[in-house]
Amino acid sequence: MKKIKAIITGATGMIGHGVLIECLENDQVEKVLIIVRSKMNIDHPKLEQVVHEDFFDLTPIIPKLVDYNACFFCLGISSAGISKDDYYKTTYSLTMHFASVLLPLSPDVTFCFISGAGTSTNENSSQNWANVKGKAENDLLTLPFKKHYMFRPGFIQPMKGVESKVPMYKKIYKMLGPLYPVIDTLFPKYITSTPRVGKAMINAAVEGYENTYLENADINILAGR
Repeated sequence: MKKIKAIITGATGMIGHGVLIECLENDQVEKVLIIVRSKMNIDHPKLEQVVHEDFFDLTPIIPKLVDYNACFFCLGISSAGISKDDYYKTTYSLTMHFASVLLPLSPDVTFCFISGAGTSTNENSSQNWANVKGKAENDLLTLPFKKHYMFRPGFIQPMKGVESKVPMYKKIYKMLGPLYPVIDTLFPKYITSTPRVGKAMINAAVEGYENTYLENADINILAGR
């Protein structure tokens, strides 16, 4: 059985936290490195936490990024309420900087990037966020990692104690939680969950997938393999 060593960014966020939980529970993941701005209250034999504030200066932690074969890049912010420049800096510039530093240190990496439903591959959407995400996807695909997968989830139901940091979203998820099984049955192409995203990323790194861009339906299929 192939095993992976995974780096996770954004582990304190809703999606990243969900991915982390799945990695710690999965026997196919032998080591997990999370890079966080503040230490998480989680201890596990295969977990290493690196506390690092400035993701635009990775020099101090370069020795930690060597010899991994999976990167689950879940770091990101909502475009609501911030300037276009700040969104671009965090969503595109930071992502590309991290990936460019990681590549020569761990060239065997399968890079899984959390994008979003509605991302514009052609970068011609009326929505700025969709173009920025599209540019990040397009430029990540030019980097010679072993494999690339662009995850484009729509609605994600947090589970296993995972919560959103955004108060409004947190209320919505709490309200819809009891209805999730029904919604999932009726609209399987439009909804997924944090465990499924995590499982799908692990399976993408272990066995691969036929599509580069994974919408909710792909995520759910891959999670079930």
